[in-house]
Amino acid sequence: MSNTELLLRGGHVIDPSQGLDAVADVRFRDGRVAEIGPGLPVGAAEVRDVSGCMVTPGLIDLHTHVYWGGTAIGVDATQLALRSATATFVDAGTAGPGNFLGFRRHVIEPSRPVRIVPLLNLSFPGIFAFSRAVMVGESEDVRLLDIKSCVQVAREHADLIVGIKVRVGRNASGSAGAYPLDMALEVAEETGLPLMAHLDHPPPSRAEVMARLRPGDILTHCFRPFPNAPAKPGGGVRDEILAARERGVIFDIGHGGGSLGFGTARAMLAAGFLPDVISSDVHVISIDGPAFDLLHTLGKFHALGMTVPQLVAAATLHPARTIRRPELGTLKPGVGADASIVRIVETPTTYTDVEGVSIDGAHRWDSAGLVLSGAWWTAAA
Repeated sequence: MSNTELLLRGGHVIDPSQGLDAVADVRFRDGRVAEIGPGLPVGAAEVRDVSGCMVTPGLIDLHTHVYWGGTAIGVDATQLALRSATATFVDAGTAGPGNFLGFRRHVIEPSRPVRIVPLLNLSFPGIFAFSRAVMVGESEDVRLLDIKSCVQVAREHADLIVGIKVRVGRNASGSAGAYPLDMALEVAEETGLPLMAHLDHPPPSRAEVMARLRPGDILTHCFRPFPNAPAKPGGGVRDEILAARERGVIFDIGHGGGSLGFGTARAMLAAGFLPDVISSDVHVISIDGPAFDLLHTLGKFHALGMTVPQLVAAATLHPARTIRRPELGTLKPGVGADASIVRIVETPTTYTDVEGVSIDGAHRWDSAGLVLSGAWWTAAA
């Protein structure tokens, strides 16, 4: 990684932020994109031949749980980065005000150049009991929800925290209904940050949650199966979902272990309702299936009929905008510093949703390399 120049030769560059979709070379110099174009001179650059591969801005997984070693739910982002060609992991509220500093000091900072940007959980201990053996919703006990502590920590780490997270639903908040969501919205309003809302089984209802979300807030698990599915029985999109999109709510997949149903996805796509963001919700359980990682999740939506440029936008440009980090998700010269190299292999592939339903796809998405901070990266580097 000592060479200050890197040239990616002959890849198919897809960058929705610039409308790029063509075979071209990409030169990185001093940690940034220097130029993009066909047949660039080698000069003093280290050359990597990526012909036959797709080159995109560094992929951003908007929903992950990577507080590895500090929480039961967390996985190791540095190990996952190469496997999934993911440059940026947005941690979806694994840590709360009571343990955020440990997350920053012991995981986020040592993981660089793999980038972890966190949402802060409303719950003081974050997601503290999530495993195959023990499952306790962190929003169920309102004694754990303190909005003053959440605001204080969000302000103290304003250079890093990109949003507030709350999990509501029978599994995450028991009988508390929408009360934790209302508290989290107060924190988000006070700090000027977007809110990401998890919704599992009612209570609260889908309608109650959608009525509360503001422009720029995120509904994750947006294509979950019944109950609280966004699609109407027999097809079409529920009115409260359409109204929320109209006012600027962001819809994120957040696949995970229970939140992507192919029946729901097909109904939503058939109605012309594409997700804004595709994310894996990778954690200690879903990493072994059915989500696995971001590339596998993107492969599922490829099999469902979304185009490659649409998929790239949903994992680069759109999540960068959602977390208000315009320097990410782009290969613009002078700005971009990360790139994902992906090989889309034409081969019969079976994909399975959270209900055990399978579909057959014609492609598999494989990681072929990762550029971080302008240098070719390996986990051992």
